[in-house]
Amino acid sequence: MPPVVGDTRKSVVPALELDQVLLDTKLSAPEPPAGFASRLDLIERARASGARVVGVSAPAGYGKTTLLIEWAATESRPVAWVALDRFDDDPSALLALVATAYARIFPDDRAIVDEMGGMSVGPLGRSAPLLASTMSKAPVPFVILIDDLHEVDSAACQDVLEVALAGVPAGSQVVIAGRHEQAHLARRRAEGLTWEIGANELRADVAAARIIFGMLGVERSKSELDAIVQRSEGWPVGLVLAAMIARDGEAGASIAGDDRFVADYLYRECLRSLPTESQAFLRRTAILEQMSGAVCDAVLERSDSNALLRELEAMGLFLVPLDRQRGWFRYHGLFREFLLAELERTESGSAAELHRRAADWYQQHGLPARAIEHLLAAGDRARSVHLVAELSLPTYQAGQVTIVNRWLAELGEDAVATYPPLAVLAAWEAVLTGRPADAERWAHVVERSSHDGEPTDDQPGFDSARAMLRAAMLADGADRAADDAEFAAAREPAWSPWRDQALHLAGMTRLLTGRAEEARQAFAAAIEQATGFDNADSIALSAPELALIALGEDRWEEAQRHSSVALDTIAAHHMEGYPTAALALAVGARLALRRGDEEAAERLVARAMRARVGCTYVLPYLAVKVRLQLATAYAERGQRTAAMHLLREIDEVLAVRPRMGRLVDDVADFRRRADATPRAAGGTPLTPAELRLLPYLQTHLTLSEIGRRLFISRNTVSSEVGSIYRKLRVTTRGEAVERAITLGLLGA
Repeated sequence: MPPVVGDTRKSVVPALELDQVLLDTKLSAPEPPAGFASRLDLIERARASGARVVGVSAPAGYGKTTLLIEWAATESRPVAWVALDRFDDDPSALLALVATAYARIFPDDRAIVDEMGGMSVGPLGRSAPLLASTMSKAPVPFVILIDDLHEVDSAACQDVLEVALAGVPAGSQVVIAGRHEQAHLARRRAEGLTWEIGANELRADVAAARIIFGMLGVERSKSELDAIVQRSEGWPVGLVLAAMIARDGEAGASIAGDDRFVADYLYRECLRSLPTESQAFLRRTAILEQMSGAVCDAVLERSDSNALLRELEAMGLFLVPLDRQRGWFRYHGLFREFLLAELERTESGSAAELHRRAADWYQQHGLPARAIEHLLAAGDRARSVHLVAELSLPTYQAGQVTIVNRWLAELGEDAVATYPPLAVLAAWEAVLTGRPADAERWAHVVERSSHDGEPTDDQPGFDSARAMLRAAMLADGADRAADDAEFAAAREPAWSPWRDQALHLAGMTRLLTGRAEEARQAFAAAIEQATGFDNADSIALSAPELALIALGEDRWEEAQRHSSVALDTIAAHHMEGYPTAALALAVGARLALRRGDEEAAERLVARAMRARVGCTYVLPYLAVKVRLQLATAYAERGQRTAAMHLLREIDEVLAVRPRMGRLVDDVADFRRRADATPRAAGGTPLTPAELRLLPYLQTHLTLSEIGRRLFISRNTVSSEVGSIYRKLRVTTRGEAVERAITLGLLGA
């Protein structure tokens, strides 16, 4: 399958030093601001509640972040900090960030960070319960503080967070702040394990107003402060605005609640006394999520941004330091929204050029994923498609499929289609994530496209790439697929990081057309080539093929050696759940049975059954071969019912892709042997549809809500849940989850 090429992988984990600095800003609690109004009473009540999850929910400007900072500063337990932004709105990225924060306070659990990727049933089915299990075994009570949850408000992120939080042990707490009501809290309220702090609790009183006014050097009488608090309805940021206006000689008492139009007016009053140049600096840098002097210099084409940032911070203009060295900052959310509106009002059309300059800076400093976000914001589709093409596959391999899908969606199908190499990658992404309709649509686009661009160090020539996609999808039968695979193998030079994929496909189609020895040579060459480029997929796919060839010749030791290579590759590259890992797992299960290791065989079968979810008819060779090997493993264990169920799944694939050469004969041979085998006891395995649904049973989602997640009806959900209960021999959701974990269908 498409490789993670050497140069492209560097784009995903790029410019290590800068990347680490930005990560540190997200995982380090800021210092308490000078003269802030303490919320220690709220914090102490939340601590004393014993609630494992504390939710802080209020609109912008209510001091949520300040409360979390004070909690961190006054906490005696080990504390981890997580500041979220919109780049984290992907379930794998979110879990990885929380796991990294957790591992910073418990370094012995560092390995959990690498387990947060994966595909198939995905983060909800594996990564989230793994993180929950790890946290449940923490050696001492801890606190994790998570800020700005509203930045990751996708349903997928909320679901994985709920499952992960189920592992918070007694004595520990996770405190989560966001602007909106937190869905995971609403679902867990009845259990009494949550504590909630809302806008009413966060409203400032006269004492807090006195501190805020004093911080800005403004004196007011108790009656004046009381009037301002009443008018502002205790909105903390409104009190700051009122104090700033009062500092400039105006009344500061006309503020009324958190009305947006009033806020805009007050912000304008705050900016009115600033020099024109400073106002322009504020407006234009608001296009940045995080700011440093260097990136501001690049965006504004100046050289003194660092000094100006320090001046603005000293003036109290809603600039939040992100690190203790005060090298990186962000604007307060409301202030940034206002500044962006001002930019559009006063300099309409200028934002696009500013975003392009930001993209240039991030790309030059080795952070192309952030560059993509700015190019998309600039509407620069021409540059975006090239950069998305460079990053799509490695981002997919990192398990962050949601991010890839968002990039493609924001570009739009028309833009993707204008750059055929990206259309090829869009087709591969749909193939590998088990979305047949999307895969066939993109394959049709690719077939109608032409592209004269030269191949690059990390991209194949378009004709070769199209041939590989065509061979893998096998839409025109084995003979045509063989021609396409041989064409690609001949076209990809020795230095190409795509050559191993072409060689693997050549081996696959040679098997289909009855050339076993030539297939063995191609698979061996694919492994050798892939090892040089560290392309895990081709190793995980080709090594089990060599194991099966050896098995057919009763060379068991050789088969075990090839199988071990594949399984070690899957472990080293954290490929759990990826469809490209399924064959290696199935073959490993058969060899474990041969060794008499029933326990290992059972675990491998469960993992392979889970990974088969992504093996659909648009990846027909793998879909059939995985199921055939799993059926053989079940038959060897005397579980004929499960084997026959997998045969029915094979028939469904063959109904769509019937011309699969010798593989069709292999299926017929197995069917004859299975029909001759006496019927034996054994349950029916979960179907791919049931495996997709299973992880949602860990949540508090209703059947209707689960249906909306999976785009199926409530009746279908109900039917599938009933089938899951019957197959697992349970009667409740909790029992189903426990049984699935025991079987390795969840978490493991």
